[in-house]
Amino acid sequence: MSFKHVQLFLISLLSIALMSACSQVKEASAPVEKAETVAEIYEVHDDGRIYAFYDKKTFKEFIQLGETAYRLTRIGTGPNGETMVFGLSKKDKKKGANTPAVKLYENKIKPAQGFYAETMRHGRIYVFSTFADMQTVRQFGHPNFFYTEIASGPKGETVVYVLNKKTKKEKPTALIAEFKKRNA
Repeated sequence: MSFKHVQLFLISLLSIALMSACSQVKEASAPVEKAETVAEIYEVHDDGRIYAFYDKKTFKEFIQLGETAYRLTRIGTGPNGETMVFGLSKKDKKKGANTPAVKLYENKIKPAQGFYAETMRHGRIYVFSTFADMQTVRQFGHPNFFYTEIASGPKGETVVYVLNKKTKKEKPTALIAEFKKRNA
C-alpha cells in the first residue's frame, strides 16, 4: 500500500467516525415530538393562489367571506409556483409554520388514517381519500382516475371523486357517503 492509499484510508475512517458522532449528537439533541397527523384538508384554487385549510370551520368562513382572519402566506411555494395561503384557526394563529396543514405540505407529518380532502377548482369539487392523490392533482391539474357526479355538489357543482390504481375499478361509495355527510 502506498502512502497516498494509507492517507485516503485514514481520511475515510476519520470521516466515518465524525459522521457517526454527528448523527449520535443530532439524535440525542432532537426534541421528541408527539405523533401528529392531519385528518382533513380543504383547498380553494383561485387566481394563482391555493388556499389550504385543516379546519372545516375556517374553510366555511372563507367560502362565505372570501377571506380568513388569520393566515400564513408563502409566495411561490405551490407545486406550480402558486402562492400558498394557509388559513389558520384562532387558536393556532401564533403557531404560524408549526400548524398541522403547513407541516403536512412540508412532509413533516403524515396524513391521518382515514384522511379526507376537498379541492374547489374551476367550478368543480375534487374529493380525495389520500394526500398522495391530492398532491398529484395539485401538480398536474387533473386526476388520472376518477368518478364524476354532475351537479351533485352543495351549490350544483360537479363533484369529482379522485381514485387511484388500487381503487379505480369500483364506485367510491364510501367516499361519496363521506362527502354527502360533510356537506349536508
